[in-house]
Amino acid sequence: MKNTALLLASLLAFNMGCQATGGNNGTSGSKNSTELPVRVDTLYHYQIVSPDGLPLTLAELTNAISDTDVVLVGEWHTHPAIHLFQAQLLAMLADRSPAVALSMEQFTRVDQNTLNMYLAGEIGETALLRQTDAWPNYRSDYRPLIEIARQRGLSVLGANTTQQIVQCLSEKGIDILNVMPAQTRRAVARDLDASESEYKQKFFDRMGDALTPQQKENLYAAQIAWDETMAETITDHLVFQPSSQVMHIAGSFHVEGGLGIASRVKKRDASLSVAIIVPESYQDPVVADASSYRLIVNPLPKMIVEGEESLLSHSAGHGSFTDRCPYNL
Repeated sequence: MKNTALLLASLLAFNMGCQATGGNNGTSGSKNSTELPVRVDTLYHYQIVSPDGLPLTLAELTNAISDTDVVLVGEWHTHPAIHLFQAQLLAMLADRSPAVALSMEQFTRVDQNTLNMYLAGEIGETALLRQTDAWPNYRSDYRPLIEIARQRGLSVLGANTTQQIVQCLSEKGIDILNVMPAQTRRAVARDLDASESEYKQKFFDRMGDALTPQQKENLYAAQIAWDETMAETITDHLVFQPSSQVMHIAGSFHVEGGLGIASRVKKRDASLSVAIIVPESYQDPVVADASSYRLIVNPLPKMIVEGEESLLSHSAGHGSFTDRCPYNL
């Protein structure tokens, strides 16, 4: 039972946390995909494309989304150009409005006090990393964002739920939340909607046929714990800071097509405007989306090749899950 639970949690982290690091972003090419206007040269280059298929400069994109309440930036974890773009976009948005807040999948609600202490200069980076659930690629990929926020006095939101809650949901399903202590329960969204949806079908399709229906339901509960908690963190911030703009970064699967975080933001407050930016490559273009901006980048190297054993415990994103859920139904 223990090995099965850990394998399922690792599979979830591998498929969802790193779902697009090999150039395949989870969608296939289509004749409806807009022809990409400019090639990118290296892993540090990118091209922004509007929902209408037109190339944009960073300044043009920033102007277009400057009045948007929520900007969702999908990423392929560890991609140099995407992380460069995120930092440049945050800096340019902050130039236009000091009320911009950075919301991050890569920190949890439990990390918030430590984040605040670091931003206030009360602790150094070593303490920040030791006292939070910071991802292992923080220094290379997320440090620039945090430093922009610190230098400019921007709020940073630890938007995600904890690994323990994700582990519990993947092992035991959504009902496990009912027996958690109140302090633990506050680390995840107040409401989780696991009903049938296009997003749920997309998730189940990604999981394939190797898992039982109940295992898929449990894994989906873990997936939406991420989405719902990030969406709730964003909307709660905007309740208390209604003049703020939130730029949120998360894995591309959480953002694509407005099915993950965006739909849950709108469910909580339909009046909020949401801009979506998703990465894609020439090798695997996404189907044209009338509402999304696209960030064209080169693909990262394949993590595994055909015939090579897949190490399901690997996760460059959410980290590994090593402890069983301490709660029982």
